[in-house]
Amino acid sequence: MADKKYESLKIENIVASGAIAESIDLVLLTEKVENCELNTKRFPGAVYRIKEPKMASLIFSSGKIVLTGARNNKALIDGLAVVMMSVKGAGIETLNEPKVAITNMVCSYDLGKYINLNKMVITLNVENVEYEPEQFPGLVYRIKDPKIVVLIFSSGKIILTGGRNLEDIKKGLDVLKQMLESIR
Repeated sequence: MADKKYESLKIENIVASGAIAESIDLVLLTEKVENCELNTKRFPGAVYRIKEPKMASLIFSSGKIVLTGARNNKALIDGLAVVMMSVKGAGIETLNEPKVAITNMVCSYDLGKYINLNKMVITLNVENVEYEPEQFPGLVYRIKDPKIVVLIFSSGKIILTGGRNLEDIKKGLDVLKQMLESIR
């Protein structure tokens, strides 16, 4: 991210999901894999926490998986490789190529200036903006294209979520900046 325009943009979390096997014996998996827990009274899948890269994965008997906690694509790929090795090591047959894709990215960004959220709501007066300071201190702005949800705080700090890649996040940030310029 050498681009000055996005200098303070930081990936906080990447969520990916898909399939790693046709089916998985979760009891066998949790018996054989350290840091893999199964409590079917609380959750229908196994929770597998890995230390390096620091991530958590939710593994289901259907062979489906949800990975969360990665902060870049390399960590996601490395974490998936650790999960695949652990599942295979437990004697469970996996797909030759896991079918896993990013479903959500959460990023933070600092606009570097105070934002008057009340003025923003009054000026915009659009249905894709929610602001109820009694319930939540941030303004929620739903961008339609790309489909990104932005949480804007008066400090100028923002959270962008919903993108499947950094390009979507950057486009959403550009839309937000244009909108902010229009209400000056």
